[in-house]
Parts: sequence; C-alpha cells; structure tokens
Amino acid sequence: MKKSKRGILRGIFSRATIIVILLLVQVFLLLSTFLWFNHYRLHLEILGIVLMIGAVLYLVNSQMDTLSIITWLLVILPFPILGTLFLIYTKQDWGYRELKSLIKKSTQAIKPYFQYDQRILYKLKESHARTYNLAQYLHRSGGFPVYKNTKVTYFPNGQSKFDEMKKQLLKAEKFIFLEYFIIAEGLMWGEILSILEQKVQEGVEVRVMYDGMLELSTLSFDYAKRLEKIGIKAKVFSPITPFVSTYYNYRDHRKILVIDNKVAFNGGINLADEYINQIERFGYWKDTAVMLEGEGVTSFTLMFLQMWSTTNKDYEFAPYLTQNFHEIVANGYVIPYSDSPLDHEKVGENVYIDILNQARDYVYIMTPYLILDSEMEHALQFAAERGVDVKIIMPGIPDKKVPFALAKRYFPALLDAGVKIYEFTPGFVHAKVFIADDIKAVVGTINLDYRSLYHHFECATYMYQTDCLVDIKADFKETLKQSRRVTRSTLQKEKITTRLIGLVVKLVAPLL
Repeated sequence: MKKSKRGILRGIFSRATIIVILLLVQVFLLLSTFLWFNHYRLHLEILGIVLMIGAVLYLVNSQMDTLSIITWLLVILPFPILGTLFLIYTKQDWGYRELKSLIKKSTQAIKPYFQYDQRILYKLKESHARTYNLAQYLHRSGGFPVYKNTKVTYFPNGQSKFDEMKKQLLKAEKFIFLEYFIIAEGLMWGEILSILEQKVQEGVEVRVMYDGMLELSTLSFDYAKRLEKIGIKAKVFSPITPFVSTYYNYRDHRKILVIDNKVAFNGGINLADEYINQIERFGYWKDTAVMLEGEGVTSFTLMFLQMWSTTNKDYEFAPYLTQNFHEIVANGYVIPYSDSPLDHEKVGENVYIDILNQARDYVYIMTPYLILDSEMEHALQFAAERGVDVKIIMPGIPDKKVPFALAKRYFPALLDAGVKIYEFTPGFVHAKVFIADDIKAVVGTINLDYRSLYHHFECATYMYQTDCLVDIKADFKETLKQSRRVTRSTLQKEKITTRLIGLVVKLVAPLL
C-alpha cells in the first residue's frame, strides 16, 4: 500500500506532470487576457475585421499549398483576432529563433567537408541526364554529393537490420554515432547498449542523440545523464520545457547509425522492440533499412555531426572523416541527403515528385501515412494517368486511427486516376520506400504526410543503378502478396464513423 502511495506521489510530482501543469497555466493566462479584452467588444470587432483582411491577403499571396491556406482560413474566419495572432506567431521566428540560427550555422559548417567529385557527376550525366539534374538539385539545396564506390545492403525487416547492426558495432575501432527518433528500453536497446558499454571500455568514442519527445514517452528526463555516467556522450534534441512554443513542432525524425565513417545505417527502423517484432503492436511490424559501406558513409557522418553541433556548437568535423575507401567496389550511384523544416526547401517531397515525374514503367511505394498536399497528390495522379504503374502499400492495421481515416479521403481521386492502393493485412507498414523502373530507389525516414514533408528533420538514401534495387523490388512484390487491394467498392464498406472522421479531419490535414 505504501509503495502504491509513493508511486502515485511520484507521478503527481514528476517533471512531466509539472511541465503539463505549467503549460496549462500559460494557456489559461492567454485565455483570461482575451476575456478581459472582451469588455472592449466594439473596438475588438473592428480590429478583428482589419486583422482578418490582412491575414486573408497574406495567405492568398503566400507560397503555402492550397490545403494549408484553407486550414488557416477555417481558423481565422471564425476567430479573426486569435487566429491572426496565432498565424503571426507561427510564421515568425519567436518560437524557434535560436534553433533556426544554430541549424543554419551548423549546415554552413559542414558544407566545405562534402567532397564534390565532378568526374562522378559527369559519368552520371552521360548515363542518365535527368538523374544528373536531380543530383544537381540535391547539391544546391544541401551540398550533398554523388558517390560511387559505395555498397548498399537492403534489409526487408527490423530483425535483419538488428542482427547486422550488432555485428558492425562489435567491429567499431574509433567512433560510433547514433541518432534516432525513438529509443525505448527493452531487448533491442538493451543488447545495443551492452555493446556500446563494451566499446566505451575499449576506448571507442560513442555518441547518442535522440528526440526530446521521448522524455514524455519512453525515456526518463535524466536518461542522457545516465548514459554519460557509463562513458557515452548523449544529447537530447529539442528537450521539453514548460513553455508554450512552436519550437516543439520541429522534431528530429532521423534514424542514423555511423561506425568509423566506414558503415552507416538509414531507414525507418527505430531502436524499440516493436521494430524487430519482439513485442506485438498493430500486428506484424513491417519496416525497412539500408546499410552503406564506402564513400557514401561520409554524408551520414556529416549529417550526424551537423545535428550534434546544434546542441554544443562543436564544429570539429575533420577527425571523423579520415578513412580509406579504395577497397570498396560497387555498382551505381548513391546520394545520402537530409531535409530541414527551417530552410523552406521541401527536399524530401521534391525527390519523391521527381521520381514520379520521370518514371516510365512503374513506381512502387511503401508508406505508413498518406496525407498529401496538392503537389504530391497531382504527381501521383499524373504518373498513373501517363500509364505508369503506380502501386502504394499502406498498413492493414494502422497505428493512428485518425490519420488513417484521413488517408482514405485521398483514395477515391487516386484510384480514379489509376493509382493502385493496397493494405498490408498482417499488420502495420512503417517502411518509407520508393522504387522506380528498376533503376532508382529511395529508402529513408520520410513519410508521405505533412509532418515528414514540412515539419520534421529527415534523411534518406537515393540510389541509382545500385545492386540492391533487385532486393528492394523483390521485397515489395513479396509484401504485395500479403496485401489486399483497395477499390471503390471496398471503400464503400468502410464504417460511417471512419468516413465522417476523414471528412472532418481533412480540413486540418496540414496540422497532422
């Protein structure tokens, strides 16, 4: 009984509870201030009309996609003062000025370290001019080079990646960098952490970085300090603090593991037991990843160091880039790249749209979410209308019911255009995969939703004519065998509640 009381008291007075209370207090004060101003109703009505007109003019002339503009209008028209003030607040740097400044400095700091080999670029231009154009864009947007001499291994599930991760971690001699959106205590992280402790004792430098939202879900607030006690350098990206801010909208959704600048892992798989199906959440958890060996690893090393430097302003990158890759011989080209929500450049979406626009025979896609802006929706429809075989595999058992109901609102128009949509019957698809025409593919962390395409820090691996494309296509075909096809008739059988939720929630799709 005493233990139970202690547990309740710890829950009441925990840091998470205190933060929630302080956030609610701030919201209460904001609402109270508004109610106080309500005594000046006539003045406020005039002010509201002026602000509303100004907000509408701003939105109509902005570069936002159409659905985002509609969402903002739905907020501003009924609540002109609060809605306009909220628009001003979110569109200014007040909530994340420091983060934006740090990201800009760290991004500029890593660019000189990207080795841009013009000879490789010219070879790519000779074999495929349109892929060369995309390579030019990725270099311009973030400095990302094209690499040869990079072997890519594809993993069709979390367990296969986990097994290889452990083998590669045990080979580490100089450093290990891990950057993950989710880390949860359990078998997977327990075994990895045991290897990391061993490597620290051997003199290997180990750094771990994870997103601050974990402090409210899977890890304790002092977890970084606990890691540091065993010799692991640890950082929390955007830790939670008791202040209302747009700062929290931008999360580190990347998944990167780099070992000695020789090996890098990237993909959708986080460090939690559901990703290796050790525990069951939403049926069988389908996910994918890639492992790079060779020159292309350098980009992931720099991506990690760039994000790490936003927390300690440490721009010493050179010591981690001195490796010899001459022993790696591999076919094709590789471009690892990242996407930031703070540079107004939709890199992740632009790469996907380029694949759809350039496809001739097919584009196969796996994604857990489908919340599309007008550009992506048009690209999917237009590819299918041109005769390209566009297939999308989505979850049969969703992890979030509201976004899944919303996704179904996009199905009818896509189906009418000729896009083929499937649902993975054994469970949940968390993979983020594009493959087209047997010559190009992307595997990474970027979902087809507003969060990934607009609000998160993301990363991915673009591959052209690499050997692993055969494995990616084979995995898609195998996953397709376990999936049911969505048709107009199956959509009509959906529950009325699901359809109503989708209809209503589509009004605020950019917020999901």
